[in-house]
Amino acid sequence: MAEPLDAIMAFHNAFRHDMSIIDKAVLDMARGKKGLAPTVGRFLFFNEVLVWHAHGEELAIFPALEAVAPLVAEAYLRDHHGLDVAFEAMSKAVSMGDLLETARASAAFKFHLDIHLGKEDTHLYRLVKERVPVPDLIKALTTMSSTVPQERFPEVIAWMFPLIDNDDRENMTRIWQMVMPPPVFEGVKPLIHQAIGNDWAELTRRIPTLA
Repeated sequence: MAEPLDAIMAFHNAFRHDMSIIDKAVLDMARGKKGLAPTVGRFLFFNEVLVWHAHGEELAIFPALEAVAPLVAEAYLRDHHGLDVAFEAMSKAVSMGDLLETARASAAFKFHLDIHLGKEDTHLYRLVKERVPVPDLIKALTTMSSTVPQERFPEVIAWMFPLIDNDDRENMTRIWQMVMPPPVFEGVKPLIHQAIGNDWAELTRRIPTLA
């Protein structure tokens, strides 16, 4: 059965996967491989989603944790600021057309992101799960989801679902099915279907109520 924090973990896995794809494309481009500019250019939208995610944590998750584990979130807020700096370095390198600097900046961005998400998975969200009451957690996640502009939500689905595996897809879909008003979820279903194509059959097998 899907738990509320499974939604966070699914986003984390999408971030890891996409940053790995982008970083590899940057390195291959620096080595002279052609046709990778669109993949590298994805880092702009990738960072938009990352910023929405981080802002949601700062707005909702960190305060909820502060109430039960003071000062823990402070270090993670510093990580967020570090990711902002890493993105600015990569954005500057890309805009200058410097392939070597872009590769260096991408590697640094990926390294920092991997370390940060790993710490959140094994430490911060473990404390959240153990200490934040479920009603408070649901409220925090609802607030967190509001940081994604409503008109951009279809883009987020189209970005995220191809990047995550069937378990994450199932968990995310079940959570949305639980928390979204039925008419809203009915509008989300075709977006998921479009994003995952033929894998929709597997998702409906796991969640028969989708069919």
